[in-house]
Amino acid sequence: MKKTVLIFSLLVALAHGVFAQQKPKYIFFMIGDGMGLNQINLTEVFLAAQEDRNTVFPLIFSTFPHATFATSYSLSHGVTDSAAGGTALAVGKKTKNGVLAMDSTGTISYKSIAYGAKEAGMKVGITTSVSIDHATPASFYAKQPNRGRYYEIGLDLIASNFDFFAGSGFLSPDKNSEKKSAPSLFPKFKEAGYKLAYGLTEYQALKDKSEKIILMNVKGSDNEALKYAIDQQPEDLTLEQITESAIESLSKDNDKGFFLMVEGGKIDWAAHANDATTTIREMLDFNKAVKRAYEFYKQHPDETLIIVTADHETGGIAIGNGGSRLQTKLLANQRVSQGELSKRIADLRQSKKEVSWSEVKGLLDENTGLFSKIQVSQAEEDELMAIYQKSFVAHEEETAKSLYATDDKLASEAIKLLNKAGSISWASGNHSAAYIPIFAVGVGAEQFSHKMENTDIPKKLSTITGLQIEK
Repeated sequence: MKKTVLIFSLLVALAHGVFAQQKPKYIFFMIGDGMGLNQINLTEVFLAAQEDRNTVFPLIFSTFPHATFATSYSLSHGVTDSAAGGTALAVGKKTKNGVLAMDSTGTISYKSIAYGAKEAGMKVGITTSVSIDHATPASFYAKQPNRGRYYEIGLDLIASNFDFFAGSGFLSPDKNSEKKSAPSLFPKFKEAGYKLAYGLTEYQALKDKSEKIILMNVKGSDNEALKYAIDQQPEDLTLEQITESAIESLSKDNDKGFFLMVEGGKIDWAAHANDATTTIREMLDFNKAVKRAYEFYKQHPDETLIIVTADHETGGIAIGNGGSRLQTKLLANQRVSQGELSKRIADLRQSKKEVSWSEVKGLLDENTGLFSKIQVSQAEEDELMAIYQKSFVAHEEETAKSLYATDDKLASEAIKLLNKAGSISWASGNHSAAYIPIFAVGVGAEQFSHKMENTDIPKKLSTITGLQIEK
């Protein structure tokens, strides 16, 4: 009897030890802002189409062994914004649109899973391809009643004491939410012990990469966002570089593990503009960041968990717009984003007093493939010519507005024609209520196996890791 009890006790102790080890030391929480299932599917169809294959070439995260989907509605609306969507992912509670990690009244603060990681002794990194104070990344470290309180969000960054931040920069570093001048955030960051690195070269030059770091675009560059992947030059900061730098910094001289949030923020921006090719390129850019995390996972498979999800879908994109045969291969003819095409049209307009339709047509052809590689009907060309007449001849500039851009109408109409030729249609220029995807690999990934509320994601993560969030 005593022998049986002893064996049972040993088995219990062994089981306890095994289960006690089933907590990931390294956590990657990767968010494709605006990334619905169709953004993923389109990218995979597009890749296969480049080789004339009627199949899909999977992204790295769609091969993860566990996958499911979740709701995206907020407390106040059927269609969420990024603040409420980010809050649901960060703290496990729904709130109303526009609010960051607080209740709908903006009076009660919530604790995010990132704070839980910090309290547990882990290092914490918050990174994005847009501004560091944007809604989704801010949901993990800030607590504000309005996502537009950028200066105050910057102060929350300091209060968080998190270890690594990265993105394009800050939207309002010296003006508060009342639009009044305020002491610049940058000296405050330094006083709080952060090393400021403007560009990858400055980051690489840092002697001690284990220190607290804020990595941003090179001075003089856009503080709102990194360049679209389709427009990037070799010297431009990328989300892949940011992810690699974050892993390096958070891993250095650290035996307690880390929590790293990575946001592919411009998937959303491209989808708001209904720019299908640029959306695909942003998806591939995000995929590169996930690959960096996956490479780390392969080195530490028994200690790592990667979760890939989204805060919402943007645009209601549809693959197929009438015919049974998809023509997504044609989308590869687009060489620049709609925004960059707008700039090139503006440059042409300003370059000389008179610009012929032939010159404009050539510019569109060079950057989208319209006319030479993609058939344009006479009626469609007449529509483009009418915009040209207003813009270049009558000098009545027309624009097309989306949430994050005001583009030249000639550019937006050209991209519409390309989308149409490439079998793509859009429901709107805003968010949709579509389900969000979830993919997971690593320690505890099997917990993501059924339809969920978006708030369940951090709750499951808390259960797997033991990290505390707001109950």
